[in-house]
Amino acid sequence: MTGDLTAITVGAPTPLDGPVDLRPYDPAWPGLYAAEAARIRAALGVRILDLQHVGSTSVPGISAKPILDILLVIADSADESSFVPPLEVNGYALRIREPDWFEHRMLKGVTPAVNLHVFTSGCPEIQRMLAFRDHLRANAADRDLYEATKRDLAARTWAFTQDYADAKTAVVRDILGRALRADQSRSTS
Repeated sequence: MTGDLTAITVGAPTPLDGPVDLRPYDPAWPGLYAAEAARIRAALGVRILDLQHVGSTSVPGISAKPILDILLVIADSADESSFVPPLEVNGYALRIREPDWFEHRMLKGVTPAVNLHVFTSGCPEIQRMLAFRDHLRANAADRDLYEATKRDLAARTWAFTQDYADAKTAVVRDILGRALRADQSRSTS
């Protein structure tokens, strides 16, 4: 994984060399998201087509790394000049550039800790991220499965946090499959 991580990381990848810091759900996370969303909206204005709190900090009751995941949808995530400079002024730094994976960009914010995932409108990953979040919010069995998987994996030693994320792929794929089937079932009813 290090080779791939090095290829997509802007600057050097940050090593973890230990377990992942998972914390119990913090009811302050939605408020932190709301404040950060307001800052992002102020920086980008009408360029924002959608802005959502995603990832485990957006799912009440589930443990998470104390890092907010935020989904930012814009007209063209490959057009970095349209969104990176105003976000840099607000303390964000471009860290991931994945032109071969939906033109995904990820910027890091420090206070609070944020992973800002940027995608182009219409990208299928947007629906998958939202379906996964919404399914975990509504489905206790899958939320418990995901929690148990995360706890088991987080206790291990990882070279990079991305290695931990990659190790969750099978359970995420299974839960996402159920989430997308549930979405499809609701839309055809």
